[in-house]
Amino acid sequence: MSEELQKIDAVVAKLTEDGAPFALETVTIDGAEYRSFAKAPGNMGDYFRFMLNHADKEFAVYRDERLTFGESYAQASALARSLIDDYGVQPGDRVAILSRNNPQWMLGFIATLSIGAVAVPMNAWWTTEELDYGLKDCGAKVVIADRQRLERLVPLQAELQLALIAVDDCSGLDLSFRNFRDLVGAHQGAEMPVVDVAPDDYATIMYTSGSTGHPKGALSSHRGMLSALYSWMLLGTSDKQAAGKKEPAKFPPSGLLTIPLFHCTGSHTAFLLSLIVGRKLVIMHKWDVQEALRIIEEERITWFTGVPTMSAELQAAAAESDRDLSSLAEIYGGGAARPPAQVEKLAKTFKHSSAGIGYGLTETNALGTINTGAVYRARPGSAGRVVPAVTDIAILDENDQPLPAGERGEVCIHSPANCLGYWNKPEATAEAFRDGWFHTGDVGYMDEDGFLFIVDRIKEIIIRGGENISCIEVEAGIYQHPAILEAAVYGVPDERLGEAVAASVVLREGETLTTEGLQEFLREHIAGFKIPAHVRFHDEALPRIATGKIFKRQLKAELSETLAAA
Repeated sequence: MSEELQKIDAVVAKLTEDGAPFALETVTIDGAEYRSFAKAPGNMGDYFRFMLNHADKEFAVYRDERLTFGESYAQASALARSLIDDYGVQPGDRVAILSRNNPQWMLGFIATLSIGAVAVPMNAWWTTEELDYGLKDCGAKVVIADRQRLERLVPLQAELQLALIAVDDCSGLDLSFRNFRDLVGAHQGAEMPVVDVAPDDYATIMYTSGSTGHPKGALSSHRGMLSALYSWMLLGTSDKQAAGKKEPAKFPPSGLLTIPLFHCTGSHTAFLLSLIVGRKLVIMHKWDVQEALRIIEEERITWFTGVPTMSAELQAAAAESDRDLSSLAEIYGGGAARPPAQVEKLAKTFKHSSAGIGYGLTETNALGTINTGAVYRARPGSAGRVVPAVTDIAILDENDQPLPAGERGEVCIHSPANCLGYWNKPEATAEAFRDGWFHTGDVGYMDEDGFLFIVDRIKEIIIRGGENISCIEVEAGIYQHPAILEAAVYGVPDERLGEAVAASVVLREGETLTTEGLQEFLREHIAGFKIPAHVRFHDEALPRIATGKIFKRQLKAELSETLAAA
């Protein structure tokens, strides 16, 4: 283990001692014992009061709207009063939030959790049919939504008896609703209601982004969310202390919000962490790399996170841009594996920035591992080490027995940040959550220094003639070809071998490549049995699900149908 990692571990040990800021205690949740932060707030409502420590600083910037932390907390307090007085919301009631990213999304979330209600961030890309399922499943009493989403609720309001709060101009819609700003104005000056909320009370239901069938609602507690937030704060504090004294930051903390708040990466690492550190969030209306460069320069953005495709586009655009991007100190990624070659490109283009990748799931409140800085450059294929100090990760075999370093098995996570289970799905809960461990469905291994390497999803490994093939490994090989912009690898049915390796690729503008040319190139990089037998070239970007991940099931279905017809 490197000297740098040893220093970090030593600082973590000091910060988690009895009486220290991140002191630990043992708690029992559903019969399982966990380490927990003894000095964390008792609930998210208490956590939100940290906003008042930065009351005069800018918090949310969206188009022409700018709100300070103090103004935001005051508006959330007024909305919380309205939810109780005007809508009769009680602790445990569900309040759905259905909107593109904007300040009102975040204020609705703060208000809901502060009064002990359960926030249900809903996928803003869902259709009316999908929303019908989700709203019936969670039983939301109130829905906070923007116009585009309210239009999809027109056929549902009467049947589901939905009380609607509109965050923007929804005039002309055949719906009964009240306006967000009107409700806040009517309760202006109200104090945040005081509600008794226990650490293990329900806090959120966040739906997993399944690409087929109905999604599952991951039910989290207040302790679960706080465990993730305090774990990241501990890691950030230890990293800084281990590095020794440095000059004060040149620019105040400022983040660019590019990913949906209805997923944990957006809601937790971007939004919620900003509240305690006083970080300004500039919200993009939609992803556009040139607009991102403009905002980074003008708002002096210091922190960026997005799916790896976004950071790849950012790097490519920055390499050709003359904008001043020197404020950008951290470039994080999550939601999908970042091709190892991209890590070095980021380091060379953003010479004053530190790149990082995180691994976590909706079911773990996004908590898992982190890989950053020089360590990341040295191990660009790793998801990183476990975030200290309340989380354990084990690689288990099919009998739930731990495997030694280097051996592949299912990645399983033991942490108080784990959600309590799946809403209304006891069988799925029993299958995924066993003896305090969440079974991720990801295949991976740990090296001797405790770095996690994700190999694939259990259900997405290609089994060709009895040989297991990692999609990620084949994709990494394809990405080494200079003509490739995007790639996705998956299995398609094969009469002789069971499955054959297939790939969908998008070429860079002006490039040409044939199936044979790619196969010949890959022979220099991966074993022959791993080389795609079928390559499909796409003229447009590959389809994606809401998290930004490539929709492999659609690609697989389309190519399988074509091959069957042939």
